[in-house]
Amino acid sequence: MSDTAGTTPSIKRRLIAMVYETFLLLAVDMLAVALYLLVTRNNHAPVFQFGLKVWLFVVTGGYFVWGWTNSGHTLAMKTWRMQVVTNAGARLPLTTAVVRYLLAWGWFLPALLACTALGLKDKSQVGVAIAVGIAGWSLTTLFDRDRQFLHDRLAGTRVVALPKKTAAPAAAPAEAS
Repeated sequence: MSDTAGTTPSIKRRLIAMVYETFLLLAVDMLAVALYLLVTRNNHAPVFQFGLKVWLFVVTGGYFVWGWTNSGHTLAMKTWRMQVVTNAGARLPLTTAVVRYLLAWGWFLPALLACTALGLKDKSQVGVAIAVGIAGWSLTTLFDRDRQFLHDRLAGTRVVALPKKTAAPAAAPAEAS
């Protein structure tokens, strides 16, 4: 079943776009880390380590908020022909985009807090916890009448499918006289 313009894209399509988004975001964050290490002269003091986490949170938020407010989508969403809009179908205002970004941490934050509370530090254990958290958050669409993720419902936003671009008809060759 294919998505049509204005409908909610399938969960599978949105999750695949998120995987693609992860790779794009990795490149953005790698550049941000390089810049941070250059500015801080690669200082490993605890305050600088905490500062790096805050910097990455801000850079990541800036990437998403800019995309959602500027064009309605990030590069991955554009590739997969999706756009985030308000429930009324308008482009996201800045405050709504920031709220959506903060609420989207529901994908990871409960798992990270559980790992901290349980003292889990092994990468495989943390990975499993995050995978369970992602699966749980994905399941929230099954309880939503419009099949939107929980953070979209809470932020008053929705992800919609964009139509395929049709190729412009070729111009008729000029007739020779």
